[in-house]
Amino acid sequence: MGRWVTGRAIAMTEDVDIATFERLAMVIQDEASPALPDALKLLGLEPVPGLKPAEGGARWRMKGGGASLDFLTPSVDEAESVRPLPALGVTAQSLHFLNYLIADPIPAVALYRNGVLVKVPQPARFAIHKLIVAQRRSGPNRNKARKDIAQAKALIEVLVDDRPGDLARAYDEAVERGPKWRSALDASVRRHADLAAWIGEISRSQHDRLHHEAGSGQFAGHDRHADPSCRT
Repeated sequence: MGRWVTGRAIAMTEDVDIATFERLAMVIQDEASPALPDALKLLGLEPVPGLKPAEGGARWRMKGGGASLDFLTPSVDEAESVRPLPALGVTAQSLHFLNYLIADPIPAVALYRNGVLVKVPQPARFAIHKLIVAQRRSGPNRNKARKDIAQAKALIEVLVDDRPGDLARAYDEAVERGPKWRSALDASVRRHADLAAWIGEISRSQHDRLHHEAGSGQFAGHDRHADPSCRT
């Protein structure tokens, strides 16, 4: 986004998350070649055993410790279970709210050697998702919640100025998905005056824009990717 970020928001991590839609891979019969587990092992990664034999393979870790790799997929059920990804030859941890984060990703370049082409979440979706998942952290994970909020703030501060429309759409879509989503967002926003001010600003701007479009006979809609398990 062309901005430098400092402080808690840029805390480094050696973990990498790879997310995919389980059902999409099945429908298009997507396959990895060479087989993904073989490729990971060549890189010095090994699967971390799960509590049950079928749950292994959702997390991979460098031999001897260090970097880890997690496979994730959206949960469409109440339970957040480990799901098989036959197309990739691995399993993935299913998570609520993830389908919102990874919908409509954008191209980017990972800074490694000559660069690696990847797809990443939209910045606005990433920021709103951080506000939601911060409320799911408990116990020893509360430290991660503080990092979630710091990263959300760093992005929202930029988005309010540079991409207010993106932020407004991402926020509105999350709010419209149901009470659980609204409750998590409200809990994060009301505890931080700066977040409340920024969200209030983009909400007012969005309301004014829609009012103007309604008056001029225009209307701009957007698609939504519902999460059945959280629409309560």
